[in-house]
Amino acid sequence: MSQKIDLLKPVLTGQPVIPVLLIEKVEHAVPLARALAKGGLPAIEITLRTAAALQAIKAVADEVPEAIVGAGTILDAKNYQDAVAAGSRFIVSPGVTRNILDAANDSAVPLLPAAITPGEMLSLRDEGYRYLKFFPAEQSGGAAFLKAMSSPLADLSFCPTGGISLANANNYLSLPNVICVGGSWVAPQNLVEAGDWDAITKLASDACKLKA
Repeated sequence: MSQKIDLLKPVLTGQPVIPVLLIEKVEHAVPLARALAKGGLPAIEITLRTAAALQAIKAVADEVPEAIVGAGTILDAKNYQDAVAAGSRFIVSPGVTRNILDAANDSAVPLLPAAITPGEMLSLRDEGYRYLKFFPAEQSGGAAFLKAMSSPLADLSFCPTGGISLANANNYLSLPNVICVGGSWVAPQNLVEAGDWDAITKLASDACKLKA
């Protein structure tokens, strides 16, 4: 059992922020992914929280070669398999179960599972995982909690997500055990609905200037 770190690490180290996207309309997916990639954020996480999510992942995978599309809010093995079939190149879950770990072991596509307690972190470490999502970050102790984990769990790295913005992202990115952060602020719903892709490219470009 392993995390397929050779596939996952380049995604997480390639940019300081992974955009976490809630896509309501399939037609927004391709221009949104292009806008974010143009601003320097090619890796994106499309969450399976909308009816359009799987079609959106497929559209980006098929039409935006410069993007690295992943799927988030993976809750079970079927979600995992459906997301991979749609073209996801990495999978993100808000927690972990045996079924999700088994799906990850059976798939060529790597998993970034979430953990918020030392026990969950150690359990995933036992499974060969070294890169974890910390979610919901702000509600679970924030940067101070992750800083406290950096010494006893020194070989684990985190992508904190949840409540992170341009204003507090560097609190996390300055920590030795944070590899990147996940955030939705780079693609606010009002700009997506308005089709203001240039504004989203600017937000992506600003996010790229954060300390990675």
